[in-house]
Amino acid sequence: MRGRSADDNRQTPVDGGFRSRIIPLTTSPRSVFFMSTTQPPIAVFASFSGSGGVERMLINLLRGFVDLGQPVELVLVRAESPHLTRLPAQINQVRLEANHTFAAIPALARYLRERRPAALLAIKDRAGRAAVLARALASTETPILLRLGTNLSTAMAERTPPERWLRYAPIRLLYPRIERILAVSDGVADDTARIARIPRARIEVIRNPVITPELNAQAAEPCAHPWLAPGQPPVILGAGRLQRQKDFPTLIRAFARLRATRDCRLLILGEGSGRAKLMALIAELGLSDSVDLPGFQANPYPFLARAGVFVLSSAWEGSPNVLTEALALGVPAVATDCPSGPSEILDGGRYGPLVPVGDVAGLAEAMRATLEHPLPSAVLRSAVVEYEQSRSAARYLWAIGNAASRVFA
Repeated sequence: MRGRSADDNRQTPVDGGFRSRIIPLTTSPRSVFFMSTTQPPIAVFASFSGSGGVERMLINLLRGFVDLGQPVELVLVRAESPHLTRLPAQINQVRLEANHTFAAIPALARYLRERRPAALLAIKDRAGRAAVLARALASTETPILLRLGTNLSTAMAERTPPERWLRYAPIRLLYPRIERILAVSDGVADDTARIARIPRARIEVIRNPVITPELNAQAAEPCAHPWLAPGQPPVILGAGRLQRQKDFPTLIRAFARLRATRDCRLLILGEGSGRAKLMALIAELGLSDSVDLPGFQANPYPFLARAGVFVLSSAWEGSPNVLTEALALGVPAVATDCPSGPSEILDGGRYGPLVPVGDVAGLAEAMRATLEHPLPSAVLRSAVVEYEQSRSAARYLWAIGNAASRVFA
């Protein structure tokens, strides 16, 4: 496949003349790739509809594939994300021209039938279920792998039993037809096995490609926010979409307790539908002069690297990328012990305090203790070496090659 320029987003000409096959060239996941000038690319099927961590992680993964020499096509339902500006020029975008993942099934079936990718990696649950249906419609043998990054049972905990049944029934029907499921954490893998009623051995854990080669350089760029200038009081930093999952109200209330005993400030990066309620809570608590919501930052790392403490206050996660990035930059961290991911990243509290979800007093005390007695940066960095982009991308390709080899053996 020839490289494409950054502004050439048309689908490549259909070439159905080659067989969909992928063969590992080595036996080591650290050095595996499947490059061949005559071999079809792997397809990554996703919908970009925001500026969150999943979209950023996927771009990191695609960049890792390119660095390893793997031809890739990005098959998109929606393409509405600032993170797409980081997509390597070598990756061809295939737009399915649909407003919803399930509405894209006929177009995806045509793509599988005409383009014959070596394998298809679906990103998130809905894409995985749509891929199974599209493959059946296309009558191809394309191996499907599904990447999952959310603890679904926790996200569905407040739903009614009929709502949960309607959500889980398609999973139990379609997931057994997927060649391999790739989870971002052990917690997500265990949760998926329970929900889908499939053997845990069919699910492989691969850490997110969080730590990129350019991370330190990005963090060293100037930061314009005055609170992060030298000599200012320490800043507590939170980051993520302003929505229920991140539970920023608990972080703001905990900060109010901490602020009553010491001079500090709170920044929460990100954007979302919950902004108005958060701003109202900040005003209600009299924190308007010490809490700021600067919005989405294309490069959040200068903020993160200069924070006194990073705090993850989520009600649930899969494997929180920004918590991993904080440790990679040597920034002390505090997290809720939510399902799932934080406990695995922080090794049960070894690399930072874990607090029960929604515990305002506990979170305030953990922030105070971490500000006063931070762990050494080198210790924090050592905790997250598994999350390096190149290592993660190689493991993904290894899993794809193994799944495809079994299909076409």
